[in-house]
Amino acid sequence: MKWVTWVLLFALAGLQYSLWMGHGGWHDMLKLERSVIAQNASNENLIQRNRALIAEVKDLAKGKDAINEMARAKLGYIQNGEVFYRFVPSGTSAIITANSDTTPNK
Repeated sequence: MKWVTWVLLFALAGLQYSLWMGHGGWHDMLKLERSVIAQNASNENLIQRNRALIAEVKDLAKGKDAINEMARAKLGYIQNGEVFYRFVPSGTSAIITANSDTTPNK
């Protein structure tokens, strides 16, 4: 009778080890849950970036105002007849551009 008890205890221990530490067990489940949480956070950041890009594409498709704004911000675009002022903090030297519609003398 004693040996049956030991056999059953070893069988129970083997099954518990498989449940907690084996492939697809509790330990793997915790790793997968952490992975899913990290992937969801990454997906949320990408979704927000995609929404911003979609809004930018819609703005660019609507009219010239968004294109002009982007050209001014990224390329320093100045239209004819506009005056460009650059404010430089004191103590730094800079070349100041007076007027954009001045053309070089030929």
